Amino acid sequence: MTSENHVVVIGGGTMGAGIAASFCAGDWITHVAETNAMQAETIPGNVQNCLEQLEATDCARNLNVATDIAALPWDKITIVVEAVSENLELKQKIFAQVETLCRPDAAITSNSSSYPISEIGKGLASQNRMAGLHYFMPAHLIPLVEVVSSVHTDPQVGKYLCDVIEALNKRPVWVKKDIPGFLANRIQHALMREAIFMVEQGIASPEDVDAAVQLSFGIRYVGAGPLLQKDFSGIDVQNSAASRIYPDLCNASEPSPYMQQLVADGNIGVKSGKGFYSWTKDQITKQKTRYEEALISALKIIRG
Repeated sequence: MTSENHVVVIGGGTMGAGIAASFCAGDWITHVAETNAMQAETIPGNVQNCLEQLEATDCARNLNVATDIAALPWDKITIVVEAVSENLELKQKIFAQVETLCRPDAAITSNSSSYPISEIGKGLASQNRMAGLHYFMPAHLIPLVEVVSSVHTDPQVGKYLCDVIEALNKRPVWVKKDIPGFLANRIQHALMREAIFMVEQGIASPEDVDAAVQLSFGIRYVGAGPLLQKDFSGIDVQNSAASRIYPDLCNASEPSPYMQQLVADGNIGVKSGKGFYSWTKDQITKQKTRYEEALISALKIIRG
C-alpha cells in the first residue's frame, strides 16, 4: 500500500456501491466501472448514502465513475474487485479482459458468493494473483470480508488482501480452500436449511422462526461467535445436546421443496412483494431503515 492507493470495482449495483464506499472511506482512489450508462448515473448518490451511514461523507471525493473499463488508469490500480451479477460466463469474460489491462502485480478478485475463484479464473495465465473478496450485504456496514484462496493463489496475495481489508477497518477471514460457499455462507446455509424445514413442516411460522434466531442465540452472536460461546457455556453440554438433536435435523441435499415452490411462483421476497412474508412499499422502506439502523448500532457495539 502506498500514499495513494487505487482500486477498481467492476459493477455499480448495490454490492458494488457498498464495496466502493468502504474503499472510499479508507481513503483509496476508487474507480467504479459500470457499462450501463443509466446505472452509472445512480452510483455517486448510492455511494454518498453509504458514506453518510459510515459518517465519512468527505470521502466521496475519492470516487470516480467510468463507463469505459479500458480507459481507467490501469498503471495505478493495485486491486480489482469484480462485483457483477452471479453469472459465471460474465465473470470469466471480465477476468480475461482485466488480465490484459492491469499491471502484473495487481490482485484480481471477485465478490462472487457461490462460484469458486478457480472456476472464474480457469485457463487464465495469472491465477496466482486471483482470489475471492467476498463482502456481505450491505457491504459498507457488515465488517467481515472473506479472502478466498484457490490452489493457484500466491499466499502473499492472500496476505496482502487481508492487510488491505484490515486497514479499511474491516475484519478479514482467510479461507484457504476454495470450497463452495466459502466459510460464512456454509454456516448460514446450514442454519437456513433447518429454519425453512421448520416452516415447511408446520412446526413454526416464519415470524416465530425469525424471533427464535434473532432474540435468542442471534443476539449473543454480537458478543461472541458460536465456538467462543460454547467455551463459555460448556462443550460437554453442547456434545450431550448434539447427540440427541443431530439425528433429527434436516439433512436434505437439495433446496427445500417449499422454497423451490416459492421461487416457481415468483414469490422471491421484497423484489416481488411476497416471499416468506407479504410486503408493501411502505413496509419495505420501514423494515430496511430499521434493519440498517440495527446494523449500525451493532457495529458500534462490536467496535467498542
